[in-house]
Amino acid sequence: MFLSRKNQLVAPDEALAGRDGRQFAIADKHRVLDAPVVTDEVPAGYEVALFGLGCFWGAEEIYWQVPGVWSTSVGYAGGTTPNPTYEEVCSGLTNHTEAVRIVFDPTRVSFADLVKTFFEVHDPTQGFRQGNDVGTQYRSAIYWTTPEQEQVARDLTKVYGDELKRRRLGDITTEIRPASETPYFYAEDHHQQYLAKNPHGYRCHANTGVRFPADA
Repeated sequence: MFLSRKNQLVAPDEALAGRDGRQFAIADKHRVLDAPVVTDEVPAGYEVALFGLGCFWGAEEIYWQVPGVWSTSVGYAGGTTPNPTYEEVCSGLTNHTEAVRIVFDPTRVSFADLVKTFFEVHDPTQGFRQGNDVGTQYRSAIYWTTPEQEQVARDLTKVYGDELKRRRLGDITTEIRPASETPYFYAEDHHQQYLAKNPHGYRCHANTGVRFPADA
């Protein structure tokens, strides 16, 4: 069952069955930020952003350092199987990608700036891969939570995509979907703020080396 599916999503009826409800506890307090980890209730005026950009350990570390980000967590998004485990996601049989969920104050950091960071710190042309990490769980994704976020995501994807094409670096494969299409499932506690717990742990920062155009 756990032979990895590296290069294609599975049909929904072939996905693992999953389970009802989260089967593990998550620490209440964020290891780095003065905020909870599980943030199903978002403070008034704040927004939620969801990005898939390869291994979620390094992705979360990048975003918890951004001023205006209130809380971060890692989990599984864009898939089929309810309440999957890390091992199930890595099997390729749940259709999830590893994701970082960001709760942010839009008066301090814009969604556009979060998207620009997203494009600069990973390679959005690699399909089901980031660097040496291969599999559908490493695909590039933006799951928008408001119509305004969708418009920004699509506009900036075109801008960055045009820049990559100009440099002959390939086409963007980033999946852009509404977050409401599939639930976000929190990952196990030992994955949350992993690099705060393990400062010398693994970081995958595959990227194109191309900064976002300054005039965008």
